[in-house]
Order: sequence, then structure tokens, then C-alpha cells
Amino acid sequence: MTPALLQAPAHWQSVEFVSDLHLQPRLEKTREGLVQYLQHNTADAVFLLGDVFEVWVGDDSASSGFAAQGLALLQAAAQRQPLYFMAGNRDFLLSAQLLQSVGITWLADPTVFEFGGERFLLSHGDQFCIDDLPYQKFRQMVRDPQWQAAVLSRPLAERLALAQNMREQSSGVHSNEPNAQEHWIDLNPDAVRKALNEADATTLIHGHTHAPTCHALGRNARGQALTREVLSDWDLDAPQPRAEVFRLSIQAPADPRQPVTRARLGWPSPGAV
Repeated sequence: MTPALLQAPAHWQSVEFVSDLHLQPRLEKTREGLVQYLQHNTADAVFLLGDVFEVWVGDDSASSGFAAQGLALLQAAAQRQPLYFMAGNRDFLLSAQLLQSVGITWLADPTVFEFGGERFLLSHGDQFCIDDLPYQKFRQMVRDPQWQAAVLSRPLAERLALAQNMREQSSGVHSNEPNAQEHWIDLNPDAVRKALNEADATTLIHGHTHAPTCHALGRNARGQALTREVLSDWDLDAPQPRAEVFRLSIQAPADPRQPVTRARLGWPSPGAV
């Protein structure tokens, strides 16, 4: 399947990416950190690449409670600057229609993003964890439209209980515990290279694994370096708080001799890390 294409407007000079906030009632500092970030960042657009919410069991859950508060938070941010939302493995039931109704642009996974003369492939990332066979079987099931329709037809309370059960049983749903990374199955490099080549892109930007770094993936047939930029998760409520923003910047007007600049910024005290 050919990825969707998003071309940045010519006046954009910087864009920022965030993922894996796992917003939930108990993470008050994380929620407040996101509020402050969305109110004060200087980017031309912000991209949320999945698992913004710890769980989303249907758009009717946004009529009250924490889901309604979270959606209102994003709606306010979308009035300030372009805000893009890509579903993750926790919030894939949040519909494009609901997002559109509050001014947020829904992104398909994956999407090719053209910015500063370069092509980036954006994804939550879980689809490339192909070596985790139980999770891929689970993912195929929950992304099936018929399965989703059947689940959404159930009472809200039943869906909440189902979501809790699925989080506990699925091997692909990651824990936020500090040592959980040791048990994660990472993205398959060959699958990522294949996707980049098919999309004519050189960099994959994704979340999901909570292991922020840049992976070198060799070069394509034209000799261009291929890379994988992994986003940080956010947990400002943890004993060792973590939150990071990934920024792409260009000079204005874009100069093909000066590639897009990449930076990792800490939050709530921005600064290169």
C-alpha cells in the first residue's frame, strides 16, 4: 500500500514530534507538561505519533471524564497551531471524524512527510515489529474494521474492562516500568529499510519502543544514508522524569545545500540533549 503524502507549506521552518504520552488520570504531571508544551512551543506544527492516550475505547467516551479533558486539551492546541494525530496501539479507536470536528488533522500510518527538500516516513512504529509474532497477530485482529465495529457496539463499561484485559494479556502492549525495555522486541531493520525504499524516503520517525535514539540503517541504492529516529515516551510523574521533543528545522528559504537540522529537546526545560 502506498503511504499517504503530506507536503509541508513553504513557510514552515520547524516542526516537532511527540509520542507515547500515555495520558491517564494518575499522570497529572505528564498532562500538565503537555499542556505547557502545547502552549509555549515555537514550532510551525506539532505531530503526535501515537499512544497519546493510554486507552481510547470509543468516541463516546469523550463525552465526559478524562477522555473529554484530554480531547479538549488537544482542541485548544489545534487553535494555536496545526496539530496532527496518528493513532498508536493504545488509541487506534479514536476516529478521524472526531479529530476533524475539533480541528485536528488525522494522519494515516505510515505517512510520507516532505519538508525542506527531504522525505521522511512517519509511523507509530509497531507495524515494523514483525519479529513479535504474537503482537502482529493481535494487531491484525484489533485493526480489522469488523472487529472494531463489534467492539464499539458493546456498552462503554464493557469496553473499558476489555481494554484493561487486553493491555494485561497482549505481549505487544508495553509497560511503562523502567526495566520493561529489556523485554521489548524492536523494529526489524530490514522491514524499515524496505518501507523507506518503497516510500523513497531516507528517515523513519516513530515512537512505540520508548527507546529514543538514532539508528543508522546503511545506504540506499543512490548512496543516501538511511536512518531511524526513535521518539521518547513521556512520564513526568516517574521518579526520573522523562520527556523529549524531536525537532526538524530548515533555513528560510530552504537551501538544498543545507540539509534539515535535527535536534532532541528536553521538556519542560527545552535545550539540546
